[in-house]
Amino acid sequence: MHWHQRVIQLAPRKRGFHLVTGEVVEQLPELARVRTGLLHLFIQHTSASLVINENASPDVRRDLERQLRDVAPDGPHHYEHVHEGADDMSAHIKSCLLGSGLTVPIGDGSLLLGTWQGIYLGEHRNNGGSRTIVATIFGSEQAVHSASRVVQSG
Repeated sequence: MHWHQRVIQLAPRKRGFHLVTGEVVEQLPELARVRTGLLHLFIQHTSASLVINENASPDVRRDLERQLRDVAPDGPHHYEHVHEGADDMSAHIKSCLLGSGLTVPIGDGSLLLGTWQGIYLGEHRNNGGSRTIVATIFGSEQAVHSASRVVQSG
């Protein structure tokens, strides 16, 4: 069993939910060598989150953003923590609700996500900037097979 750990950066994105599966996989070449294992992703921010949800329809991402704005609206309202802007405390609440980490199984060098699943970055700030993720891979490595040729003498 082997461990790999890498810090990866996600490009800055506007507020909302963004499918980042490809961006994550692209920065983890070690995945290709894992036969059976787990990928754990941990976002090092308190105003963004990582979740798994449907990867096909952008309507899902827009609906999630709209619903979470209802659950935790921007603005001072009754929040005490407002010194970083109107979207600050609401971003922290959303991050608590959705979470800062997730684990995905790996099989034969690929993430074993369901047919309609993808990894989302939930960007809960208007100007969150790039986001840092610690990616930890644990698993058994695939055997490297070299082609060999048998030469028979006659």
